[in-house]
Amino acid sequence: MKQPTFNGRVLLPMDAIEAARAGDPLAVERVLRYYEGYINKLCTRTLYDKDGLPHIGIDEYMKHRLQAKLTEAIVVKK
Repeated sequence: MKQPTFNGRVLLPMDAIEAARAGDPLAVERVLRYYEGYINKLCTRTLYDKDGLPHIGIDEYMKHRLQAKLTEAIVVKK
């Protein structure tokens, strides 16, 4: 059976989502890895080094905040 895709990308299986909602840490990690590229894109900023020169990079603080919010939204509170 062919796995479902969206825009050429294999979708996250429903059993992984259900396990993450139940609090399985490995499943939560799998969901975070699945969305890592999207989160990195959201967190890409122009950062400045100590000499004031700009470069494109990932805002790690924002990335950790988004990962925490996603984890909080996934896990069902009992």
